[in-house]
Amino acid sequence: MRSEKSGHFHAVRFYEDDSSLCRIVSGFVAEGLALHQPALVIATGAHIDAIERNLAAAAIDVETLKSEGDLLMLDARQSLATFMANGLPDPDFFKAAATSALEQVSRGRSHTIRAYGEMVDLLWKDGMTEAAIKLEMLWNRLANTHDFSLLCGYAMGNFYKDASIDDVCRHHTHRVTDEGHASAIA
Repeated sequence: MRSEKSGHFHAVRFYEDDSSLCRIVSGFVAEGLALHQPALVIATGAHIDAIERNLAAAAIDVETLKSEGDLLMLDARQSLATFMANGLPDPDFFKAAATSALEQVSRGRSHTIRAYGEMVDLLWKDGMTEAAIKLEMLWNRLANTHDFSLLCGYAMGNFYKDASIDDVCRHHTHRVTDEGHASAIA
């Protein structure tokens, strides 16, 4: 699903527990793989393991996809370290790191890439809300030059006011339900 207005799909999933998040992410990635869209997952090690198990349980050959370059799994903390400077994402470093990962998984093909990321969630959990919002903005800027559908995950336990959720939603085109359906954000 893509946004009617811009063609850019940037969804957010607020989750209560890790297993529901990994189920949603696995479904998002599997849907893209079925459409021959390569996938990029930037997550914590525990989430990567769960996503891989879910994909394998759906009869998806994860190891072959990874070895052929159609599925790239990156550690979220290590990825953040490549572009953070003075507590904020550096736009140039981010663009270089994200472009490198997207180009690695696209391998010169002109396919939409399915991307999932939880770097923003790690920043939010660390109390770096301004950095998380800036990172969302950088992903949106990158969508002007690269074709990807992006799903972001945020743990609900990190939100203390509805205003914070509204702040996050302002930078997304869709919100994903418990069932994995995306609805447009007005």
